[in-house]
Amino acid sequence: MALNAAAWRALTAIQRAGWATLGLSMIRTDSLGQSYDLNGFLAYCSVNNNKLDAGDAVVSDAPAIVTPPSLLTATITLTAAAMSIAYTAGNRLFSFATPMTSAGRGFLADYRLIAVTAAAAASPHNIFAAYQARLGTPVVGTRIGFSLAIYNGGFKGVPFAVSQLVV
Repeated sequence: MALNAAAWRALTAIQRAGWATLGLSMIRTDSLGQSYDLNGFLAYCSVNNNKLDAGDAVVSDAPAIVTPPSLLTATITLTAAAMSIAYTAGNRLFSFATPMTSAGRGFLADYRLIAVTAAAAASPHNIFAAYQARLGTPVVGTRIGFSLAIYNGGFKGVPFAVSQLVV
């Protein structure tokens, strides 16, 4: 975020105006269910933070808005020794997961970016090593939440959320 915030200052007035226009098309919903659009700085940071997370080059000029398709189904394989996501999509996938929680917990909100698939990645996507490095080895009987979003050109689609017990 700091890198993009600093880069924002180097943009020309015309580039900033382009990001401001893009921001008006980027609608978000807050925790109370109210919709709002982004200003130019937030649009710039949103697109370029996604690009950095995906390993793509940062852009100075505002791109045309892209609406990635929603992920309709995903099958999670989750054990103490394996974690993978089978999905059908032609685009890249951002995989977020929560730390392990009590099996009885229903609401999960502490999602962390675990992995982003390559452009031509095959399903299923094995995220066990990435999860283990970031949040530890899954423990049998705990619950892990997943939030999956299709990525395209700096934009993420509507997240597909699911939680599952480690078996």
